[in-house]
Amino acid sequence: MKVLVMNGPNLNLLGKREPAIYGAQSLADINALLEKEAAQLDIQLSFYQSNHEGDLVDKLHEAMTGQDGVILNAGGYTHTSVALRDAVSAIGIPVVEVHMSNIAAREAFRHQSYLSGVCMGTICGFGADSYLLALRALAGRTPSHS
Repeated sequence: MKVLVMNGPNLNLLGKREPAIYGAQSLADINALLEKEAAQLDIQLSFYQSNHEGDLVDKLHEAMTGQDGVILNAGGYTHTSVALRDAVSAIGIPVVEVHMSNIAAREAFRHQSYLSGVCMGTICGFGADSYLLALRALAGRTPSHS
């Protein structure tokens, strides 16, 4: 099984950006945790981070061929991007939306996700473990096309 882990704007600053909300782990730390878990689940991971909406859309389109699932933390684009929603809807592979913080317990504008309705599921509020839970969900519900 092949899974793409995608991260949107400002997630390259994890560990430095608002550690009271997002924790002290860097994106590289989270990716290392995912690699360890993926090895136990026999999953091949690839990673992508961009601060640019169009680049994220392009990467989702690429995932249609060669990926069995996507873990997506779209960051702030979660609450604004119809383009990302349309891309998730169009690619025809399972996508799990993740957020490190509990977006429902934050500012009102973060309560609306444009992505949730087109994703396999949404996991939020568990810090870096949100990614691990998403990986396990994909492993348990996605047939391998490798």
